Amino acid sequence: MINKKVANVAEALHGVEDDMTFMFGGFGLSGIPENAISQLVKLGVKGLTCISNNAGVDDFGLGLLLQQRQIKKMISSYVGENDEFERQMLSGELDVELIPQGTLAERCRAAQAGFPAIYTPAGFGTEVAEGKETREFDGKMHVLEYAFKADFAFVKAWKGDEAGNLIFKGTARNFNPNMCGAAKITVAEVEELLPVGALDPNHIHIPGIFVKRIFKGETYEKRIEQRTVRPRP
Repeated sequence: MINKKVANVAEALHGVEDDMTFMFGGFGLSGIPENAISQLVKLGVKGLTCISNNAGVDDFGLGLLLQQRQIKKMISSYVGENDEFERQMLSGELDVELIPQGTLAERCRAAQAGFPAIYTPAGFGTEVAEGKETREFDGKMHVLEYAFKADFAFVKAWKGDEAGNLIFKGTARNFNPNMCGAAKITVAEVEELLPVGALDPNHIHIPGIFVKRIFKGETYEKRIEQRTVRPRP
């Protein structure tokens, strides 16, 4: 029987080194791999290139890695919630590649599917397309974008089994599915880790073939970026 379960986050991150490229699932703070990020802070690895929809906030998510100057380059589509990110970018301490959000998703999906590149109309005629190959399809210009190449993909799911099959919950089903299998090693952390056969096959979002290691996360804060509530009567 296939068993991809590892004992804890430390075992799940075996092989992580300086100067690697990592993918992080999540959208804002929803569905981010909190335990993997905390372990990376603990390990102190540096010179990282991070591919993520966002850069977290100042004291949570990828913001924790930014605080410790562990990230060398951020490849993202939205970075507006992190003051430390802004400071490092404007000071030249941090290399930043901003990508249209759909292009970011498709470059992950291309890597997952084994395609070397995609053509997209997004960004043509802007700075995004500078220095890149372009081509016309059906009268519309497109930009060639290469699939990502990452050493590890860190994703977070609601439920998983020991074979690596995953089920996501709500808005946590964002960039997480696209990043599964899009790196050399995909590490999935889950809230509930069940034996093989416990998940309904009709409800599985990502099959275990895309996951290399899976573990049960110890704690999840699940913080909200911008909390807005109505005054109580």
